[in-house]
Amino acid sequence: MSEQGHDHGGEKHTHSHAHPHMKSILNRLSRAAGHLNAVRGMVEQGRDCSEVLIQLAAVRSAINKTCEVILKDHLEHCIVDAINTGDMETINELNRAVELLIK
Repeated sequence: MSEQGHDHGGEKHTHSHAHPHMKSILNRLSRAAGHLNAVRGMVEQGRDCSEVLIQLAAVRSAINKTCEVILKDHLEHCIVDAINTGDMETINELNRAVELLIK
């Protein structure tokens, strides 16, 4: 997550995406990907469906926790910056992202 510029309806806003929990987020994503690959192996091996479902629940929980950390970072950094600069597009983007996240 690096410094990026965003085009919001003709306006370009630049803010950093180097959040303090980036390393933790990357570690969580790596673990979730590893668990998901293990689940795939379980399916390929014909393992018991209940075992697969339990492992999928663990993957989903890991992803949900990662979403929580990213959302908190986004609120504490990007949204604070958006409010301070009057960047309503970033706030609207968050609303759209949250709608998709909780579907």
